[in-house]
Amino acid sequence: MAETTPTPALAWEYGTAFELFVSLQVLHDPDHYGVRASWAAGIRSRIPAPERKLLEEVLPFIWIPLCGIRSLNLPSPKDAISVMWALKQLPAEQRIPKLLSLDNEDDPIAKTLLGIIEKQAWDEEDFKVLEPKLEHAGKGQQNKESLKKFLDWLAKPKEFGEAFLSALQAYHQAFFEEEEKRIQPVLKDAVDRAQKLAETLPFDELVIELSQGVRLDESKPVDEVILIPAYWTTPLVIFDRIDDKRMMFMFGARPANMPAIPGEKVPDGLVRALKAIADPTRLKIFSYLAKEELTPSELARRLRLRAPTVTHHLNELRLAGLVNLTVKGNEKLYATRREALRSTFQILEDFLDS
Repeated sequence: MAETTPTPALAWEYGTAFELFVSLQVLHDPDHYGVRASWAAGIRSRIPAPERKLLEEVLPFIWIPLCGIRSLNLPSPKDAISVMWALKQLPAEQRIPKLLSLDNEDDPIAKTLLGIIEKQAWDEEDFKVLEPKLEHAGKGQQNKESLKKFLDWLAKPKEFGEAFLSALQAYHQAFFEEEEKRIQPVLKDAVDRAQKLAETLPFDELVIELSQGVRLDESKPVDEVILIPAYWTTPLVIFDRIDDKRMMFMFGARPANMPAIPGEKVPDGLVRALKAIADPTRLKIFSYLAKEELTPSELARRLRLRAPTVTHHLNELRLAGLVNLTVKGNEKLYATRREALRSTFQILEDFLDS
């Protein structure tokens, strides 16, 4: 008799404190999240130059510190002010280690980063340990230089802690203070909707629904999953392990018919979906995936294309919410998400009638 995977307990985290960091990441990597780059650049230009430069240098490595934010034990409402207040209560040199959750001595990355902070210097051995793990945070030939700039900041923990909090405050004043008023009700509605779905759907189906097509690796079960809504990363999802038994899962909260950018009229999800299918290669991929689940390598062989090219097209389809993604260890399997295609046409009809 086959063993069944235990259903994890569900917990919920809600608040714009998370979105403060989420929106910063999107604004600094707009192409990855399907946001108009010129608009994102305009928002970044509102931040004073010193703080803007710091954010550009360190955000790829701080990323979205879900576990770090949660460890601050924020009071309600968990908004941007509360996370900045909690960081301000810490000694400046402890702020970045807290956000990065560097208390795991068994993690070689955390151990190396903490060592740099403690000795206030880094060397080539530190760089060799960190580069393979953190190279994804840089871009192209800038990887090494980006990492070196981040390590230079890390070696000045007090100055880094003070400057980073100042940068968060500057960004909050320049954009996020008004933005969180707009997105807060959307996040609350998303939590309410997700909790209602959780009452009727098994856990695996709940994840597929909230993530718009992602199936988790069932070979690594956890006892508890903490679910967090995110506006700016929709429809993409973010996972972060607290430990072997607990996981944080950030899911998209923005409705498909709602524009991401303030003041826009056309839903960006609709635009992304129409652009995604208005490409002959992606239509071929869509056709293959309608018949069976395939890996990027299998698709590359059938299309006679380089694997990175196929991965790019799959990312576009995933960003548009048009494919299901199953994660099995290091393997990714994709399939056409027909219900999303039908939903796209309905959103288009509604937009034309509005």
